[in-house]
Amino acid sequence: MQNLIEIKGVRHAYRTDAGPLPVLDGLEISVAEGGFVAVVGPSGCGKSTLTRLIAGLMKPDEGEVWLHGERVKGPRSTVGMAFQNPVLLEWRSILKNVLLPLEIVPSKLSKRQAEERARFLLSLVGLEGFEDKRPSELSGGMRQRASLCRALIHQPDVLILDEPFGALDAFTREDLWQTMHRVKEREPFTGVLITYDLRESIFLADQVVVLSGRPARTQYVLDIPSEGPRTLEDLYTPVAAEQLNILRHQIQIAQGRAPAEEARI
Repeated sequence: MQNLIEIKGVRHAYRTDAGPLPVLDGLEISVAEGGFVAVVGPSGCGKSTLTRLIAGLMKPDEGEVWLHGERVKGPRSTVGMAFQNPVLLEWRSILKNVLLPLEIVPSKLSKRQAEERARFLLSLVGLEGFEDKRPSELSGGMRQRASLCRALIHQPDVLILDEPFGALDAFTREDLWQTMHRVKEREPFTGVLITYDLRESIFLADQVVVLSGRPARTQYVLDIPSEGPRTLEDLYTPVAAEQLNILRHQIQIAQGRAPAEEARI
């Protein structure tokens, strides 16, 4: 299968008063078209920086980022993004919040088609009947569902999820994980998920990339094979337990709490 995203030898450092602060060091990641990759690693290792590079919101100091065989040189309308904070505009209804990206970036959809699509997406994530509500009238999980719809409204090829469920309670997170599977079945996209939750990574992704400590390199890649739809019960199987143990050990290595020679491959 062709790779839609290619991260090639990316290095990046932030400029500080104390001098350059390297965050990425020769990063290499490939994401197949239609694939879903989760990126995990120690706090501060550059995971969110990676999302901005893929989206074209910033440029690497060295190396290249490619989408669809083209080098990323600036923001791309084919990339959708959802963050931990939904950042919905309180003075707009949920429906109008979802439609906001189409007011910023020109769309081929007519006004009627755009509204129909927004209503379809809201229905898909369980928000049918809440189109005219304001963000303050919704729970945190419902606001995050609306944020997901906003990220998908322009039918992006790539969906970047930067810790979108991190601030939610465990039950709401699990419900949204299942929602994500339903959405991907109806709205195909290539996904990149940034998360600290290892259970979330193996439930949602078909591949988990572990980054080393800062400056980050690609330390380990774990494939998550799957046959048929996943259920929450899958997280309590011996296979899932082994996957989680491998990832936990890799995180310990990245944090310097376990020797690299003990890495489990």
